[in-house]
Amino acid sequence: MDRFRFTQVCQIKEREGIQIHTPPTVRIVHSGHACNVEEERHAERVYTIREGETLELTCLVTGHPRPQIRWTKTAGSVSDRFQDSSVFNETLHITKIQRHQGGRYYCKAENGLGSPAIKSIRVDVYFLDDPVVTVHQSVGEAKEQFYYERTVFLRCMANSNPPVRYSWHRGRDVLSQGSDKGVEIYEPFFTQGETKILKLKNLRPQDYANYSCIASVRNVCGISDRNIVFKLTNKTVSPSIKLLVEDPIVVNPGQTVSLVCITTGGEPKPTLSWVSSSDSLPEKSVVKGGTLTLPAITSDEAGVYSCVATNNVGNPAKKSTTIVVRAMKKGRFWITPDPYHNDDNIQIGREVKISCQVEATPPEELTFGWLKNGRALRSSERMVITQTDPDTSPGTTNLDIIDLKFTDFGTYTCVAALKGGGIPEISIDVNISSTTVPPNLTVPRGKSPLVVREGDTVELECLVSGKPKPIILWSRADKEAPMPDGTLQVESYDGVLRIVNVSREMTGSYRCQTSQFNGFNVKPREAVVELIVQYPPTVEPVSLEMRQGLGRPVAMNCRVLRAHPSRVLRYEWRLGNRLLHAGHFDQSDETEYTVKSLNREGWGEYTCDIINEAGAGRCTFLVTGKAYPPEFYYDTYSPLWQNRPRVYGFKLQWTQMNPNAVDRIVAYRLGIRQMGQQRWWEQEITVEGTITKGELITHNLTELIKPEAYEVRLTPITRFGEGDSTIRIITYSAPVNPHLREFHCSFEEEPICMFTQDKNDDFDWTRHSAATRDTKYTPNTGPSGDRSGSKQGFYMYIETSRPRKEGEVARLVSPFFNVAPKNPYGITNPPAYCFSFFFHMYGKHIGTLNALLRQKGQAATEGPTWSLSGNQGDHWKQAKVSIHPTASFQVVLEGIRGPGIEGDIAIDDVTLEEGECRDLPAVSEYRNTVIKGHFCGILHTESQFGVCPIL
Repeated sequence: MDRFRFTQVCQIKEREGIQIHTPPTVRIVHSGHACNVEEERHAERVYTIREGETLELTCLVTGHPRPQIRWTKTAGSVSDRFQDSSVFNETLHITKIQRHQGGRYYCKAENGLGSPAIKSIRVDVYFLDDPVVTVHQSVGEAKEQFYYERTVFLRCMANSNPPVRYSWHRGRDVLSQGSDKGVEIYEPFFTQGETKILKLKNLRPQDYANYSCIASVRNVCGISDRNIVFKLTNKTVSPSIKLLVEDPIVVNPGQTVSLVCITTGGEPKPTLSWVSSSDSLPEKSVVKGGTLTLPAITSDEAGVYSCVATNNVGNPAKKSTTIVVRAMKKGRFWITPDPYHNDDNIQIGREVKISCQVEATPPEELTFGWLKNGRALRSSERMVITQTDPDTSPGTTNLDIIDLKFTDFGTYTCVAALKGGGIPEISIDVNISSTTVPPNLTVPRGKSPLVVREGDTVELECLVSGKPKPIILWSRADKEAPMPDGTLQVESYDGVLRIVNVSREMTGSYRCQTSQFNGFNVKPREAVVELIVQYPPTVEPVSLEMRQGLGRPVAMNCRVLRAHPSRVLRYEWRLGNRLLHAGHFDQSDETEYTVKSLNREGWGEYTCDIINEAGAGRCTFLVTGKAYPPEFYYDTYSPLWQNRPRVYGFKLQWTQMNPNAVDRIVAYRLGIRQMGQQRWWEQEITVEGTITKGELITHNLTELIKPEAYEVRLTPITRFGEGDSTIRIITYSAPVNPHLREFHCSFEEEPICMFTQDKNDDFDWTRHSAATRDTKYTPNTGPSGDRSGSKQGFYMYIETSRPRKEGEVARLVSPFFNVAPKNPYGITNPPAYCFSFFFHMYGKHIGTLNALLRQKGQAATEGPTWSLSGNQGDHWKQAKVSIHPTASFQVVLEGIRGPGIEGDIAIDDVTLEEGECRDLPAVSEYRNTVIKGHFCGILHTESQFGVCPIL
């Protein structure tokens, strides 16, 4: 857009006394690849689409302020949740829709006025999977040779929507109920529509044949039939398999394990697969045929592995084996003093028991050995070595020293190993001496209570004495709550519990307690540490914008929600870095600061810091005179007009949000740029007087170039400066309610100028642009842009790909146009109108494009009044015809599908003007044109007729 044109854009401004605030209304329109849309079926709309196609639903709303739009979904035939739970956008777009995405979709619009407006549409996703045939025989007749028995059942199943219809064939012959006494076809009572069973009674030689099951959904949405063939012979038998491995298989970590499964029977040949008890095979596993290989196996990959064989005959065969990976971990010991004496100390002449425990896999391979001072120790009368019952304490060995002597002091070593080898041994040393004493537990002075600040790293400490020093267990003492790491207990080998980034929720009592492990098996010693976490005040509001005009008061309030310590010391109010007011709290939990009369220096960021020993909480108030954004009015009646061929105008309307909250709005800065361009053109629009809330403001934009779209930005201006901006998009289309004097429609907007689809035809015209049109079915037909050559521009066309058939019809019907008589006794001299449109008929299968006239109160025309057939080349061409209606009328454009898929017909720029047609196209441009009735047009050249005569 150049400067001259922009100066023409902003030439008119109106103020209307209308107060515009209206609650929302909503309706749903559809595009995308719908097979069928039933607008009203039992008061619900049903949108049918084929799986894998694109779903596109648009929510058209009215209401002011502009309503917020939200799409949500309920569960469909398969229970699921909307992936995004909701979509805040006018258009819901799902590419390659899947069956689980079917269901009811709701569009909700709300703008704070009245109740939200809600409309819904049910999306039905159609699909058909390949059928599966399974073969069974009746229970009680099974023998080793499965199919030498008399009765065989062939069950056919296929997942589908809508419900599938099944048919059976034997060879080329169709099987139906009653056609063969040896055949019965039925549906089980509890699975109506889900399956069709073929029962072969008293099996005969002719029953050994190829059986075909055909699943069909009657070609809805162009979904073709699916079929499967099963060959029934006297050798047909269910699968049987054999595993060429032991059970269980015990291996060392790092080994490669191969499991081999072979089929020993089955016709047809069974398919082998492997599954594991963990639901999925390890990522690095390799399956080749019936062999499963697990390289460098780990303990996590141990478990049950099953080989499954299926051939859809009888039940699948399954054989399993267990893989056990050797492992040892967690070596621990404990010392138990003589249980017959009430004394926790070790004393000469009394019994002492040393216990050693190891977790081992497999437990039956675990062996223990004992050493004293590095020499092997064998069980004797005074040194008794036992192994605890695995059911009560698995993996445990005991060394009982009877009648402890001075010579028994020394280092005892428990050595754990696995019989299979390959795993390092675990050695545990225990020292028995005169210094071996039970533990004692204390809290260091000054370590309880422990006061810290939120976010610090803190160490809770318990001092443990004794020899050996046991493991310390930390837990919450004041309540049943997990520790900071999420567990109920935390082990510590040095008695210290370290907490990083401590939070206020961690305040409380913590218990440290001795464990029996690596120490004495005596009554636990324990102590308690109190932790107090201080944190700065939590305040509200954390951040708040306050808009106010000059000379008005501004009151700001900052409130304490919680703090520890709760004794708040002081508060400080500041504007920027300047201290305004400070003080101390008494009994109140809030403080207020008021600006009695706002001036220019009073605009800015105010802060209130409320301070305790742990820090400060801050309330922030941004005081500004910035105006709120304007709210564009989207429901303007017929906002677009055209007074010249290449340009159009637009009636831009808006209201001002909260106009009295700040100083009077003195102007608006209007910016406009063509879509796809970088540069904004701006102009200021002066405002006289005061704008009231809800007042509708109008500004006309002119000299906008067809069919370009524009981005418009509107910014209010006060004494403070610029306020918040609002942006909207203006797109070109013909006026929705045109005056008959000049009607023009280029289909740029979804309402398509009040054109409607005929309800009695076979399929619909489709609105599309070259930029979005899917050409996967028709690569050699249809236009590459709209009539002006723009790939962004829209047009209407008939899609002739499947499931369309030759001869099917699509009709597009114009709105009614009134013809008022000039005298009260009717029309004696009917007025003339020139009806013109551009068409594109390119492709070797082009059918026919007809134009018809429908007049109110008159019978429909028997045939087309204008008709053009066949390939007209890859060009847009214009048709012009003069009509002379005698009553209110509609114009109908009818497309008829040709013999193949390369037959798309498109139309654009439909015009109806008063007066006879002029500048008629040359007849040589077209072929196969028929002129009848009230139309004259492209057969007539200007040199022949000048204007179209009245017929």
